[in-house]
Amino acid sequence: MAKSLFLLLVLASIVQLIIYHLHFQPATDGVNIANIFENTKSIIASRYNETQIYLNRAKVKGSTNSYIEPVYLNDKTGILTENVKLENATILVLCRNWELVDILSSMRSLEDKFNKDYHYPWTFLNDEPFEEDFIKWTTEMASGKTEYGLIPPEDWNTPDFIDLDRYEENIEKSIEEGVLYGFSKSYRNMCHFNSGYFFRQELVMKYDYYFRVEPGVQYFCDFQMDPFKFMRENKKKYSFVVTLYEYDNTIPSLWQTVEDFMNQYPEYVHPNSSLEFITDKGPTGGVFLDLGESAYNLCHFWSNFEIGDLNFFRSKEYLDYFNFLSKTGGFYYERWGDAPVHSIAASILLDKNEVHHFEDIGYNHVPMYTFPTASNIIKYKRCVIPKDVENIDTEVSSCLPRWWKFGSGKRFLKENYDENEYLLFKQGVEKMKT
Repeated sequence: MAKSLFLLLVLASIVQLIIYHLHFQPATDGVNIANIFENTKSIIASRYNETQIYLNRAKVKGSTNSYIEPVYLNDKTGILTENVKLENATILVLCRNWELVDILSSMRSLEDKFNKDYHYPWTFLNDEPFEEDFIKWTTEMASGKTEYGLIPPEDWNTPDFIDLDRYEENIEKSIEEGVLYGFSKSYRNMCHFNSGYFFRQELVMKYDYYFRVEPGVQYFCDFQMDPFKFMRENKKKYSFVVTLYEYDNTIPSLWQTVEDFMNQYPEYVHPNSSLEFITDKGPTGGVFLDLGESAYNLCHFWSNFEIGDLNFFRSKEYLDYFNFLSKTGGFYYERWGDAPVHSIAASILLDKNEVHHFEDIGYNHVPMYTFPTASNIIKYKRCVIPKDVENIDTEVSSCLPRWWKFGSGKRFLKENYDENEYLLFKQGVEKMKT
């Protein structure tokens, strides 16, 4: 019985081979291959019809803050080729060799969420020469070109006019008082450099815009737009994702120095500035906070994420501001950070409408998280947000409510449609035309 079943299976296999050979074996002559190729092209082309283009745009406009027309570098219709042109911008990184793993993580996140569609160049700066492995792996991770710059000692090291004895005394005092990074000389050099020299580096001088990226950060949502293009078209000069209160013990005399600067250069204070954003000390959400003794309320933009106009920092107004602050020695005799220095400059020197809050990107730099909470933004921008993390935007420590009140405000525009809404809108427009 078993032998008969085996013979039947063998016979069935032979019959199948004969049928396949006679009826289904693909032809391999040149004419048939050409026909298959042309047929495949027509199928692909059919996917890029007018309706599909509208649907693609509708999908991208799903968030409440898709700022400009979407860009599809692979759009075969060529309709959006005007958007392919890149801005004169770079992704800027200040990094050490030992931070390679963390910066690769940051690069992977930003490339996936934004730069893989644009290929903007990456510029890396270090006060020591980059090692071969660092250059090799960061070059592989970047979708755009990479350049590596060595910071001149005169731009990085402690300035000659600093009283070294007074400097050492402050280091010891900062350690005793538990000042954040108060023990670190290199951190002070970094803050001084980021406040007055990053935009003057040789590799950076050719650019108009920068996107600052630090090691170990994450981006949670698809950008779905070019932030550099948005900045230029909307005349924005500085942008942020997180605003919070500074540690008072790092900047005891900073505000007095700023007030001295404003008294000496009153013409530099913009008539439509956001000065009130950094000086209002009223309650937020019914909560009164201890915001120090000076008129400064300690609000600042967290500068580990910033997209900005480099020409703002190169302006006479900003350079006079930085030089005025630097010559007092506060970066070294205290522990002034570049975040409050940038933030105060943007708040007094710029029109409040030249400063922008990117609220739908989603970002993490330890220990803070910021992310959109609206379900349609999370859905259409494909946000992946870690579980059980607190959104700084809703915390008492956030200055965002003050920015909404005294800065450029909050956007409440309906800029999203689902597919059916968009098609109905399109049909309505076509009926009006006829």
